[in-house]
Amino acid sequence: MINVGFVGAGNMGFAIMKGIAHSDLCSDVKMYATSTTVRMFAYDPDGEKLKRMEELGVTPCNSEAEVFKSCKYVFLAVKPQQLEEVLDSVSGCVDKDTVIVSICAGITGEYIKSKTISDAKVVLVMPNTPLLLGEGATALSKVEPCSEEEFKLVCDVFASCGEIAVIPQDKMKEIIAINGSSPAFIYLYAQAFVDYAKSVGIDEGVAKSLFAKSLIGSAKMITDSGYTIDELITMVSSKGGTTMAGLEKLREGNLHQTVENCCKACTKRAYELSK
Repeated sequence: MINVGFVGAGNMGFAIMKGIAHSDLCSDVKMYATSTTVRMFAYDPDGEKLKRMEELGVTPCNSEAEVFKSCKYVFLAVKPQQLEEVLDSVSGCVDKDTVIVSICAGITGEYIKSKTISDAKVVLVMPNTPLLLGEGATALSKVEPCSEEEFKLVCDVFASCGEIAVIPQDKMKEIIAINGSSPAFIYLYAQAFVDYAKSVGIDEGVAKSLFAKSLIGSAKMITDSGYTIDELITMVSSKGGTTMAGLEKLREGNLHQTVENCCKACTKRAYELSK
């Protein structure tokens, strides 16, 4: 039996649980397990969140410590500002076999070891909320002495509900802007287009549907077409045409620099939260 636990059942914790519950993960996990049963446990002080996760077949626990005592793999799905208190409360429950999976932005493996045991097995993860729909994009990094087999199981958890990439530990803060926070930036961009559509008398639902499909299609062109991003831009842009007129305004507004500033601010905050 492999027991997977969650401390925190907020949006991200719930997204991971939902991804596991609605995937074929159990058959993947059996490849590495000595038995055929996979169970999920979770704790959250919010009773409403507990009810929501129970609908996924997750066993509720009465405390963070109970999750750690019940599970080999424990996902820390709390805000970085809450992590110190959580780790203080469970430090006595962590042993050399526990695999701690942190999705807390900016938190290092060294910090988790300093609050638990010096040879704790840690996996650092930066997921995003599209996990809820099985369309997540997750970056992962293994911290010694976590084994390759243990790391692979954690990778399988996230691969069951989206795309994954393994990156170096020292890039886990920088990657946040690329996949962890970027959905919010994309939503803000989308809202501006929908607001424009409304301002010129186009139905909001129609605009939202067409723009969302354009995002999906454009993303597939980036990943599947074989063209570079510059080549894709050129394919849409005719000299003297409507697209070129719009691109000129985006460049006048220095969109590229604005995005860079956005990413730098996101990364700076990650370092400020770093422990």
